[in-house]
Amino acid sequence: MFTELRTALRPALVLLVLLTAVTGLAYPALVTGVAQVAMPAQANGSLVRDGDGVVGSELIAQGFAGPGYFHPRASAAGKGYDASASAGTNLAPGSKDLRDAIATRVADARADGMTGGSVPADLVTTSASGLDPDLSPEAAFSQISRVARARGLAEAPVRALVDRSVAHPILGLIGEPRVNVLLLNRQLDRIAPKTAR
Repeated sequence: MFTELRTALRPALVLLVLLTAVTGLAYPALVTGVAQVAMPAQANGSLVRDGDGVVGSELIAQGFAGPGYFHPRASAAGKGYDASASAGTNLAPGSKDLRDAIATRVADARADGMTGGSVPADLVTTSASGLDPDLSPEAAFSQISRVARARGLAEAPVRALVDRSVAHPILGLIGEPRVNVLLLNRQLDRIAPKTAR
């Protein structure tokens, strides 16, 4: 009986070790190596650097609250923009808490001098991750007056900066037009003095 059990277990253990080596070591090492050669910036987190220091990632939103910066989508991740606690609110569409939160954000946007007929939805709702780094072009354009005023700039150069920052769908089909808030704010800091974040 012991011999039969050993005979049955031996191929299973050999297969376990072999598959662990292939799928747990060799394949990940191969994919990592190819990614490091083919697209090193993306493979390392799409980090945004300022000299030798990392200031953020193109893939993770940061909180910009100062009037001289473009504000990102609201975040429900931890205490806000916490990458270790990525999450949405999980509130139902009919939730009173959700309606109240949106009403508060709309009022805040209006108090901040939001321009345009209606406040864009992506400025008053959170994303599923709570860390969406992008805004719709409409949401970025609606903040131009506030940002220009806070920076002491005319609106035209700020509008031109937003226009240049719009990333269009891949091949005109895949994705939506979007503006990366961190990259936009970094460009803004290059053309005008920094303000409180």
